Formats: sequence, C-alpha cells, structure tokens
Amino acid sequence: MLVVVVSLAIPAGAAERHMMQPRVPAEKLAEARALTSPLPSSPEIVEQGKALYHGKGTCFNCHGKDGDGNGPVAVQLNPSLRNFQHYGLWRHRTEGEIFWVIKNGSVGTSMVGFGGQLTDEEI
Repeated sequence: MLVVVVSLAIPAGAAERHMMQPRVPAEKLAEARALTSPLPSSPEIVEQGKALYHGKGTCFNCHGKDGDGNGPVAVQLNPSLRNFQHYGLWRHRTEGEIFWVIKNGSVGTSMVGFGGQLTDEEI
C-alpha cells in the first residue's frame, strides 16, 4: 500500500512545480507581463468571461467546468493542465501572461493559440 501512495504523490508534486513555470517564451515574457486588461472589473465582465469560457472559447473541455484542470479532455493531455484554482498560480502569473498564452498557445504543452478564434477583447 505504501508504494501506491508514494507513486501517486510524485506526479502531484511534479504538477505543482510545473504550474509555477512561465509558459510565455523568455524573449516575450517582459512584454506579456506588461499587458493589463483594458476591461473594468465588474460582475458583467465576469459573466461575459464565463460565457466565453463555457462557450466559444471551449476552455472547459480541457481546464474543467470550474477551472481546476480536470475537463473531459484533460486526462489525454501531457503535461497536465493549469489549475486556475491553485493558490500559487495567481501569485506567479500575471493577467498579461495568461492573455499571451490564450492568444498564442504554449510550446511544449497541448495549449493551442486561440488568437484566430477569439478577439483580443474576448481573450
């Protein structure tokens, strides 16, 4: 039984270390971190974002209904997906980095760019 517990603990730790790594290429990182949202923080904007996440953006398929990285497609993807509910993610990633990855994708992951599917305002 101990072997099973240890083998399950290793991937979980690896996923957390992976989560803290930037997904924007080093040469674009400063530019991405400088980006900020031009949209006001409001309940209406949050609702519009949720509608895109669950609709046109199809984000939920991979990142899960609640952004925890456990969508129906997630099990097929390697490396594991970002868990947007993880406390450390938002301490280490800026909204500009998230924007850049959604628009351009992330090399070395299954995250494709949605810049051709979503407008900058939607992203």
